[in-house]
Amino acid sequence: MGEVRRYSSGTKWEPIVGYSRAIRVGELVHVSGTTATDKQGNVVGIGNARVQTTQALNNIKTALEAVGARLDDVVRTRIYVTDITKWEEISTVHGEFFKNILPASSMVEVKNLINPQMLVEIEADAIVDRDRQ
Repeated sequence: MGEVRRYSSGTKWEPIVGYSRAIRVGELVHVSGTTATDKQGNVVGIGNARVQTTQALNNIKTALEAVGARLDDVVRTRIYVTDITKWEEISTVHGEFFKNILPASSMVEVKNLINPQMLVEIEADAIVDRDRQ
């Protein structure tokens, strides 16, 4: 199975719910649903889907790097949004991060996220290049 490495961002939800922000097992990395929170767990970019998407993806980048991966290793993203009419601004930011990587991706509208100020939540899966392990 390989070595298991876990990363916690330190936000309040991880110990309450009982999960890791990211987990790496061998060359596989799974990043949990990630929102636009700062290091203190405060929502960033309230009312602004573009800012929230940027923050969520930067948080994913941090989580990946904490377990020895990087954005280039991402093979799949899942984007959950509370307002699908914002798809273009959300997709544009996703494209800025992944334009040369081109992971498989999906976007789904959901009724709510855990905090009503959150507009976007993103998951990512990655496979670390064996040459960098």
